[in-house]
Amino acid sequence: MQRNGMLECSVCHSKLMVQSPRTVSRAYDKHRSKVSSKARALNFLLVVGDCILVGLQPILVYMSKVDGKFQFSPISVNFLTEVAKVIFAIVMLIFQSRHQKVGEKPLLSVSTFVQAARNNVLLAVPALLYAINNYLKFIMQLYFNPATVKMLSNLKVLVIAVLLKMIMRRKFSVIQWEALALLLIGISVNQLRSLPAGTEAFGLPVTTIAYIYTLVFVTVPSLASVFNEYALKSQFETSIYLQNLFLYGYGAIFNFLGILGTVIFQGPSNFDILRGHSKATMFLICNNAAQGILSSFFFKYADTILKKYSSTVATIFTGLASAALLGHTLTMNFLLGVSIVFISMHQFFSPLAKVKDDKPAGSVEFVENQNHRSADSSFVNMAAGAADDATHRVNDERQPLLPT
Repeated sequence: MQRNGMLECSVCHSKLMVQSPRTVSRAYDKHRSKVSSKARALNFLLVVGDCILVGLQPILVYMSKVDGKFQFSPISVNFLTEVAKVIFAIVMLIFQSRHQKVGEKPLLSVSTFVQAARNNVLLAVPALLYAINNYLKFIMQLYFNPATVKMLSNLKVLVIAVLLKMIMRRKFSVIQWEALALLLIGISVNQLRSLPAGTEAFGLPVTTIAYIYTLVFVTVPSLASVFNEYALKSQFETSIYLQNLFLYGYGAIFNFLGILGTVIFQGPSNFDILRGHSKATMFLICNNAAQGILSSFFFKYADTILKKYSSTVATIFTGLASAALLGHTLTMNFLLGVSIVFISMHQFFSPLAKVKDDKPAGSVEFVENQNHRSADSSFVNMAAGAADDATHRVNDERQPLLPT
């Protein structure tokens, strides 16, 4: 519990000063080095599931097109996806509440809901950014084939790394930055020409509009991912299904506002959200919903960089699937690009690439209510304590990685 710039333990009521972003980063790096075998298994399952779902997404979008165009409104697909995720979150909340232990605060009480809503209001920011990004996913499919879209989306890894360093003060070694540079080289090698010369869109040459969409397509979801991870981990004690309910609820609201906007500018026929849908779009909605739910577990219990790197593994799956199902040709550029991407992944997660902490970790020293220490001394003790996450734990194994 945070009061007057101090963190107060709910068990012994001892106090610590609020951590700075730098000490949070050190605590997170310390936490990652001590993950259990159970956590590693969870990360493996998350990566496998993400590869399958992310790999299928551009294929399903491509199959949803008729004569190169969408017969349905992309915003309606995004709205139905958010509604499906809200329903899933509600079902899981009910299931979780029925299996709560005696003495735990009820999940479905009005007070719990109101307090959680106030604490997790920051989730509205990534929800808005995701609503914009989900629409851009469809737009990108009009200019590039599925494999190229997947490779372009890998640019997000570098942008996310920069944002993590700026916003959450995460540290990356020189080897890891070189691995990210290798990733960009791999993406550049895999430039597939899928557009006829002279094509125009919205009155602009398609290359120009495609570059604009690519810039937004890379920046917006990167911001959404970083804000989402920060919002989920900063309220770590809140149930992930309750947080998902807020996140997807905000997303449904923003997409519904988008539908109203299309009704105003394009006519009332756009209010029919089921118009033009087929079996392919239904599979697409289910895939997008599952992908979003899986991503929330990545952001809360794993890592944004791991999430984006796992998505790069889906590149080869997307390329092979598009070649088998859609008849696209796997060029030598694609094979070379994927090879470089995998080398980059191995280099980034290699033990040799780990960041060495420049300051030794000390023990946690608490500031009791009656003990008046100087501000400088308290800050030093707090910084050392933030790095030692194995001390002063409550019974709950899920320890927050960010200050509450």
